[in-house]
Amino acid sequence: MRVLKIIFWVVYRIWFYVLVGLPIIVLLPFLMVSILKESWYPFFFKLARLWARSILFGMGFRVKIERDEVPDPKKSYMFIANHTSMADIMLMLVTVKNPFVFVGKAELVKIPLFGFFYKRTCILVDRNNPQSRQAVFKRAQRRLHQGLSICIFPEGGVPDEHVVMDSFKDGAFRLAINHQIPIVPIAFADNKKRFSFTFLSGSPGQMRVKMLPFVATEGLTSKDAKTLNQKLRETIFQQLKKFH
Repeated sequence: MRVLKIIFWVVYRIWFYVLVGLPIIVLLPFLMVSILKESWYPFFFKLARLWARSILFGMGFRVKIERDEVPDPKKSYMFIANHTSMADIMLMLVTVKNPFVFVGKAELVKIPLFGFFYKRTCILVDRNNPQSRQAVFKRAQRRLHQGLSICIFPEGGVPDEHVVMDSFKDGAFRLAINHQIPIVPIAFADNKKRFSFTFLSGSPGQMRVKMLPFVATEGLTSKDAKTLNQKLRETIFQQLKKFH
């Protein structure tokens, strides 16, 4: 029985990478056109959502989304969520309809095909480089002025398998305060169970998502970033406990 499980897990992992690459190849002409100008990013975002849906469907993930509030398509937001899986990127794209730009680690550029578009459409950060972190604020400002939103996984990386949720970095909250945009906390309940970073693991099944009440930043200053950080981490953490 154990042997059969291992065979399934190996094939399941390989299938995931096939699903990541295949839609990119099929959509390649449209994707290449969509990244020619920054102003065409909303078109790229629609293609990215299609890509994400095809992966989640192909992996046998059934997405169930609940929303306490619905984002205004004419407004910019800071979207944040707990980080548990390689599937988090896809699930965020499916959950949020407002065009947003990911702020993510530069290492993902190394992934074939995906990395090419990731580098050209996301805001990359090298967390060991203070200058890189400063550049993130400038690029995010330009994107927000274009009417887009920003998405950050505040844990900075995927926590250990036995850790429900790691501590949050302050970057997302400082950005939201600096630009006076609402923060949208989102809880992903099942991603670690469905497709964690442990190679021999994962299975088809339900992926539950809860978009929690938005938190305003009007009138806050950078001094409030740490308090906001702790408040929103606790909000997501309590929702994760409710899921179980």
